[in-house]
Amino acid sequence: MKTGKLSSHMEDYLEAVAALKNDKGAARVGDIGRLLNVKKPSVTSALNTLSRAGLVLHERYGYVDLTPEGQRIASGVQARHDILVKFLTNILSVAPRVAVEEACRMEHSISSATLVKLTKFIAFVEGCPEYRRPGWLKSFDRYFKTGRRLSRKIRQAKAGQSAK
Repeated sequence: MKTGKLSSHMEDYLEAVAALKNDKGAARVGDIGRLLNVKKPSVTSALNTLSRAGLVLHERYGYVDLTPEGQRIASGVQARHDILVKFLTNILSVAPRVAVEEACRMEHSISSATLVKLTKFIAFVEGCPEYRRPGWLKSFDRYFKTGRRLSRKIRQAKAGQSAK
């Protein structure tokens, strides 16, 4: 069955089933409800929708499993989430708990093209010889805290020192 564009809520359900299967070995309605903080009737309704779309297998009072297509979508959502958390924490220094919450909202709307660029940007930063925190990111940290940039002369002096 052709699924079209899933809502962010339906993507969250697929992601939750995948996470529960990974963590506990199985996913059940009650576990999904607790993870997503929703009531069982809401979970059942969502699972029925996902089942009709050919993304989950679910028998009443039984375990929930992902079809290959459901697993593909859930993996994609999780990958977007992971990249966004990494960017927010490692590049922008957002607190991990906040980064996870923000990534949950962002993962549903980021385009594939932007995700590719963001992924390459992170790889670029991680590949810098001074990866711990490259100088230009340290300058951003200072700018974020103070609202001021280093003067050009100070930047040039620091560049001259690091070239030695």
